[in-house]
Amino acid sequence: MFSLYKKELQSYFLSPAAYAVLAFFTLTFSLTMIMDISAASSLYEFSFTSLFYTNLFYLAILFPVLTMRSFSEERKNGTEVLLLSSPISVTKIVLAKFLATATIFLIMLAVSLFYPIVTALNGHVILANLICTYVGFYLFGLVCIALGILISSFTESIILSIIMSEAAIIILLLMDNIGTYSFFSSLPILSDLLHWLSNQQKFITFSNGYMQVSDLFAYCTEIAVFLILTVISVEKRRWSRR
Repeated sequence: MFSLYKKELQSYFLSPAAYAVLAFFTLTFSLTMIMDISAASSLYEFSFTSLFYTNLFYLAILFPVLTMRSFSEERKNGTEVLLLSSPISVTKIVLAKFLATATIFLIMLAVSLFYPIVTALNGHVILANLICTYVGFYLFGLVCIALGILISSFTESIILSIIMSEAAIIILLLMDNIGTYSFFSSLPILSDLLHWLSNQQKFITFSNGYMQVSDLFAYCTEIAVFLILTVISVEKRRWSRR
């Protein structure tokens, strides 16, 4: 699996996708920080929490560009047949693709560390809040990656994969708002499900400097569910070719 992971990671940097996403993320992160500082009436009003919260919504644009390569592009280019006929299990294939994209996201966050470091050198940063914010942001990003890979396994159309992934991630972000409607709140089971999928509230908890076991478990469960569904989707197509 490690060799496939390295191949997937290298393939990102052999195409403009990773560079474009990294550049766009750095640009939006920088502009958001500048606007937040400009809007603050005092230095004490600036917060990395609001900065990362705004950038949560940019993930809906960025990650589909990365995840569409997972299976949609493979199917379109005809390379998926070679991949599925290899002795590597589907589970390892899915995990390798997921970990490669997760590594790209980790590099994006590593670049963004420049801003907290500069802030810390010229002011004061609440370290506990910052660390928890990064953890919450990264975990939600992993959820988006897993969801994007799942949707990528459904179609060979790259454009359709991007559009569907963007829509799915936005819906995932808006679960908190959907759960407030009286129709959903009147149904206990559905209300609990929407609360479990309420990623905005989980992120807010993390950004306040708290790491709750229930939120960590919920994030990990979401990632696992999407990856398992991806394995089932790809496995079904693998057996249909035999």
